Amino acid sequence: MNWIYILLMALAVCLVAIIYMVTKLYKVSEQLSIIEDSLADIKKGNWNRRILVNESDMTKTICYSINDIAMNSQTQLIQLKQSEQAYKRLMTSLSHDVKTPLTSLVGYLEAIQEKFVTGKEKEEYLEIALNKAHHLKGFVEALFDWVKLDAKEQVFKLEQQDINELTRDILANWIPTFEEEHFDYHIDISDKECFIRLDSNAYIRIVNNLIQNAITHSEGTKIDLQISENEQNVMVQISDNGKGISPNDLPHIFDRLYQSDESRSTNGNGLGLAIARELVHLHKGTIHAEKSLSGGTTFTIKLPKAL
Repeated sequence: MNWIYILLMALAVCLVAIIYMVTKLYKVSEQLSIIEDSLADIKKGNWNRRILVNESDMTKTICYSINDIAMNSQTQLIQLKQSEQAYKRLMTSLSHDVKTPLTSLVGYLEAIQEKFVTGKEKEEYLEIALNKAHHLKGFVEALFDWVKLDAKEQVFKLEQQDINELTRDILANWIPTFEEEHFDYHIDISDKECFIRLDSNAYIRIVNNLIQNAITHSEGTKIDLQISENEQNVMVQISDNGKGISPNDLPHIFDRLYQSDESRSTNGNGLGLAIARELVHLHKGTIHAEKSLSGGTTFTIKLPKAL
């Protein structure tokens, strides 16, 4: 009698197990059908499609992975579209920034060639044409530099450098320009060594771009440069006493090809500050601009001591 009871219990357990497995398999089959429909939808380009899943579902790992793939693909697609739009705007800006000075340059040269101007006026036209040619050459060179930076094609060599000594060397080359442009300058750099990892050429380009920006656009008469440090970072500040940058322009001045009001953009190409920011980011640093105490603009570069 006992063995009949045991047999019945075993059959009952087997039946329950079979029912449980059939139920699970049916649920898995439903989930696989949902996954199949979702994959077909995603394949058609609907990257918004997500698979709803419970923690108890056997297919949850697969569903989570598919959702992650769809989400990452959607993000990449958005970034690609934004990049395409940015490059369309870039090409539009380039066509204007190259065509305008080039047309003007051709006009001056044609006037000389057709002998519409002679003598002293001809010499003046030649000088203007040469200046425009140099400006166009500088713009193209800056553009190539920015494109190489954006494409991560440039190779940089970070080495231990005394930033104080390197900055003094950079400023020494600027002194003749300061005097020629009637710019006073004040330098506050410690005599103590301060070693951090730098690519010297990149750092030179950063400082040169910021100083050139102040001389060309600030309409000021003085530049202040100081270097300070704490336990984690080195701060390089470059200030001018010019007219400053409007609050509306400040958030955008590091954008490529961005130029603010007409007077400030004279002889500019909208790439110097964008290149400076890219080079600062290369060093895992930050750069920002704000109104200075003198009423002009202060650019602050913060570079980590340890990369």
